[in-house]
Amino acid sequence: METKTRTKSAAKQKAVEKITGAEAMIRSLLAEDVDTIFGYIGGAIMPIYDALFNYEDKLKHVMVRHEQGAIHAAQGYARIKRKPGICFTTSGPGATNLVTGLADAMLDSTPLICITGQVGAALLGTDAFQETDVVSVSMPITKWNYQITNAEEIPEIMAKAFFIANSGRPGPVVIDITKNAQFEELDYKYEPASSVNNYVPKPKPLMSEVEKAAELINSCQKPLVLLGQGVTISGAEAEFKEFVEKAGLPVAATLLGLSSFPTNHSLYTGMLGMHGNYAPNINTNKCDLLIGIGMRFDDRVTGNLNTYAKQAKVIHIEIDPSEIDKNVKTDVAINADARQALELLIPKINRNSHEEWLETFSELHEIEFEKVISKDIHPDDGKMYMGEVVNTLSELTNGEAIIVTDVGQHQMASARYYGFQKQNSWISSGGLGTMGFGIPAGMGVALAEPDRPIFVIVGDGGFQMTVQELGTISQYKLPVKIILLNNDFLGMVRQWQQLFFSNRYSSTELTNPNFLMISEGFGVPSKQVSERDNLKETLQELIDVKGPFMLEVKVEKESNIFPMVPAGGTVSEMRLD
Repeated sequence: METKTRTKSAAKQKAVEKITGAEAMIRSLLAEDVDTIFGYIGGAIMPIYDALFNYEDKLKHVMVRHEQGAIHAAQGYARIKRKPGICFTTSGPGATNLVTGLADAMLDSTPLICITGQVGAALLGTDAFQETDVVSVSMPITKWNYQITNAEEIPEIMAKAFFIANSGRPGPVVIDITKNAQFEELDYKYEPASSVNNYVPKPKPLMSEVEKAAELINSCQKPLVLLGQGVTISGAEAEFKEFVEKAGLPVAATLLGLSSFPTNHSLYTGMLGMHGNYAPNINTNKCDLLIGIGMRFDDRVTGNLNTYAKQAKVIHIEIDPSEIDKNVKTDVAINADARQALELLIPKINRNSHEEWLETFSELHEIEFEKVISKDIHPDDGKMYMGEVVNTLSELTNGEAIIVTDVGQHQMASARYYGFQKQNSWISSGGLGTMGFGIPAGMGVALAEPDRPIFVIVGDGGFQMTVQELGTISQYKLPVKIILLNNDFLGMVRQWQQLFFSNRYSSTELTNPNFLMISEGFGVPSKQVSERDNLKETLQELIDVKGPFMLEVKVEKESNIFPMVPAGGTVSEMRLD
């Protein structure tokens, strides 16, 4: 695959210069406006780190405590900045420790450039010390990968890597570079890529499909729009808002679509999915038109596909052609960037309202509020629940903070009860559901948006998977405020065991350490709250504190997250208890 390149500006056009491959790698990052790198040094990438030493005034390197922390931090940074996050690791175990993050980034469309050191080219295939075939290992879970064995390849390959990672549907790229290529000299000249042969990142939408979509929207009686993360990735929040307001379309968000549309908007009906809101899930099987935008109809949204929205016409706006008709068959498919598609649709749709249809969402919401929400956020039994913690945080911050979560019950409580009012304020692991994601992702977010309040909400299980990154937070004084919702269980698995395995709690109850002592040991101040009467006051203390802080909240041990679509069930079978 050949690369066509052009310069971003005349100012970046530089004469050819002879430098080492390691130096070329650093300069290539600077040419792409990189300012932050997350990494962990080792023998096979040491030449690049030596070159980095001369650029500490231009490139901030964050030395994490584990390579998994590096890639999750890069993910958090990328998701907020909407440009590739960068991480460095050495060969062998350093590189393989990126695998979980690569898979996570691939499923959640997160742009990354992961640069892994490798043994010298002469040793490839000999099972040398810390040699792993990183290209083969990472191929199924990257958008593109490449092994550089010659220093002369660096400028072109790095330009291609950045273009591929951040164009079209974004994703992770791995560049594996042998040690000899880092030492070798080359005649260096860098030109950022503007295209790659046989790669079409933004397909041109067919106007015939746009016309068909407009006809369906203008004639429908019971529409429902499914808002996915693709709206945020394409920067289409304003166009999306104009689109739904003009046509009076009710909106439901996927897990990763949260914060793309304000939760207090009159057209917002809640979150889709297994633990989403009752109204949009029930009305999915009652609507006459389903409009999916920048989402992929994954199983957590659809439940049983055999009974999913069979009564409805389906419009799917999606940039990745492989996602169209993969799970849900469409009547109209617009294969395009969400923003471009919406810009074409808006002039063609009629101004409308669907007041009677919207009223059905309100009626269903009242049922959920009475049976679930009111008990979660205003319990009358004296116990502390996750929903009340998150709802109180939302009220105290006016829904304007960035929320980063790990994975589990606390994630669903956060998604359900934080009232997002600002765009791009929700960072969580969606498709892969990676425990341990929260703390390192929060570090990346803190470096990307140091002036916004950032809260990392974690459970006691996932917290212990990457707890060592408290050391990174302390060393770099990152303003990460952690809320540890501790129920002494792997709560989500325990909930399934209670509901579907006759309360047989196999390997889900945890004997936890003293989290306050651990946090203090890493140099992060901490506090615990176990009484509801102290919750609001303590959360306000957390909000007001400067710098990192960890607040442990002791919540009810065996509470459940409802509503819930049972595994294999349909969205119409959503349980409220």
